[in-house]
Amino acid sequence: MDLLSAALPTPIQELSNAITQKAGIRLYIKRDDLIHPTVSGNKWRKLKYNLSEAQSQRHTHLLTFGGAFSNHLYAVAAAGKALGFETIGIVRGEELADKLSPTLLFCENQGMQLHFVSRVEYKRKNADDYLQELAVNFNNPFIIPEGGTSAFALKGVAEMVPEVIAQLGKAPNYFAVAAGTGGTAAGLLSVGANVLAFSALKGGGFLEHDIADLLNGHCSISNLQLFTDYHFGGYAKWTPELIAFMNEFQQEFDIQLEQVYTAKMFFGLFDLISKKHFHNGETIVAVHTGGMQGLLTV
Repeated sequence: MDLLSAALPTPIQELSNAITQKAGIRLYIKRDDLIHPTVSGNKWRKLKYNLSEAQSQRHTHLLTFGGAFSNHLYAVAAAGKALGFETIGIVRGEELADKLSPTLLFCENQGMQLHFVSRVEYKRKNADDYLQELAVNFNNPFIIPEGGTSAFALKGVAEMVPEVIAQLGKAPNYFAVAAGTGGTAAGLLSVGANVLAFSALKGGGFLEHDIADLLNGHCSISNLQLFTDYHFGGYAKWTPELIAFMNEFQQEFDIQLEQVYTAKMFFGLFDLISKKHFHNGETIVAVHTGGMQGLLTV
């Protein structure tokens, strides 16, 4: 498969049960988890134009950032190998070098050079002087921000909106997405969609500011509803309640979620539906953003 020419659109299917029927809403799932076997979901969309730009600039190396369970590092490692790039991952947490997570083992097996840095140093990941240091130290790579979140990413994510409109025959009232860096939400907002964003991180209120920065004044964030109460302890953390929900979802709809992002989003979404947050007759498209490699951490 040509990584940059995956078969689109990804499927969309309705999820109907007693909760949605009682609320009188139509809930659909956009199966972006099926977009590519290793570069799945929002990662494929966010990397599409980043990788095209790296190719057009004739870069040979990609450098990016992430943590122990980063779907983004996983995707960049796989994409880099498929497209012939050398890849470098700046990993948050020096202690991780002694015990690689399944995600980081995969990255290493794909040929990614892993460089572990302190959490203090990692916080400099967007600082111009730090990026200049990295460029000098790593052979002037094409640098992709954490989560793939950049102007190139927004362009790729935005393409989902006309796909969904064509599939439904209308625009949904809302898109629902899990949020880590806010790039997927920003991409949808950039073309006028109404977005429900569910933070996978504890204390995720900062995402509203970050999403506004990504949009860079080109459009308002007034179409954004950010929910920060469904993090289940924080990034890459979960509870038995969340795992039980994830397993029940799989049994009911025959669709597997993962506990880092998508299960939290769907848990929150069904909670809001049951609490009558939405009006009768409204349509919601929830995006399955992939990241199934995260199941290895359970």
